[in-house]
Amino acid sequence: MTQPRFPPDLRGRGRADRLLSTLSGVAVVYTRLSRVSGRRRPPVAAVDRDLPMVVDEAEIVADGVKSLRLRRIDGAPLPSWRPGAHIDLVLPSGRVRQYSLCDGDSGSYRIAVRRIENGNGGSREVHEAVGLGTRVTVRGPRNAFPFVGTGAYQFIAGGIGITPILPMVRAAAAAGADWRLVYAGRDRASMPFLDELSTLDSRRVWIRPDTEYGIPASGAELLEKAPPGAHVYCCGPIPMITSVRTDALATGGRTVHFERFAEPPIVDGKPFRVELRRTGTTVDVPADRSALEVIRAVRPDVAYSCRQGFCGTCRVRVLDGDEDSMLICVGRATSGTVALDL
Repeated sequence: MTQPRFPPDLRGRGRADRLLSTLSGVAVVYTRLSRVSGRRRPPVAAVDRDLPMVVDEAEIVADGVKSLRLRRIDGAPLPSWRPGAHIDLVLPSGRVRQYSLCDGDSGSYRIAVRRIENGNGGSREVHEAVGLGTRVTVRGPRNAFPFVGTGAYQFIAGGIGITPILPMVRAAAAAGADWRLVYAGRDRASMPFLDELSTLDSRRVWIRPDTEYGIPASGAELLEKAPPGAHVYCCGPIPMITSVRTDALATGGRTVHFERFAEPPIVDGKPFRVELRRTGTTVDVPADRSALEVIRAVRPDVAYSCRQGFCGTCRVRVLDGDEDSMLICVGRATSGTVALDL
């Protein structure tokens, strides 16, 4: 092999730079080793591709909760995923909604959707228009709620928040970890996957319906059986998450990982004005509302999904403002007015 020609000294001296010469030597050794290795790292698969899929199973698994199992139409293997991952589901109407994966493998993904009567229509469409044989498009999976770390775990789920928590519990149990689960809900009839949880160690699972125990008085109550030093994973209503985070810090400084299924509350927001340049419309965004909410009143077709600022679906180009683009679900103008490409 031809030896590399060392680069000149970065300070302008007449000899080769020793640091860069050393790094060049390391690169040569690494190249030689990589050529004799019998294993090669597989390429990283893209996760934002459009996957044409079909509903293979559809069933009601609790009051107001519908489970869907999705398979690729062409039968090809699906991208792998880890507990906490979600998919973007493109519904027949064109609406895009995000749902956590609660089960699945290389051949199928499984999600569960609670019907929200006063929502924005996505869950109603799943319950009314998506069934066995319905063709949909899936994007992802992606993970904004990763199951990480080692040691002990305290899982806390509220209602449909069990969907990302369930695969985490399975993973912890399979690894022989020290774990506990508190699963809260209105009543047992409204809580999906109770039958699947019944196959786990009952000493580690606390099914906690409000009808039997009352509404949780505090996050500390949900944390009282947590193993010492446990990582806390919580998914559910915003008040539950807020209470758990506050009390976890007060009772031992535990690390809390969480995911919510609604937009975050606006704190210390300031009003601003949005110009929609394509339509020539101007709207005023109050201090306590998001730009997305106000814009949808005049542009109901505007694209959005997560409403939490991480999926990027609602990103819009800024034509006149301090930023190049804006996530209108959570973004706010730093000046009094922002002009958007809408």
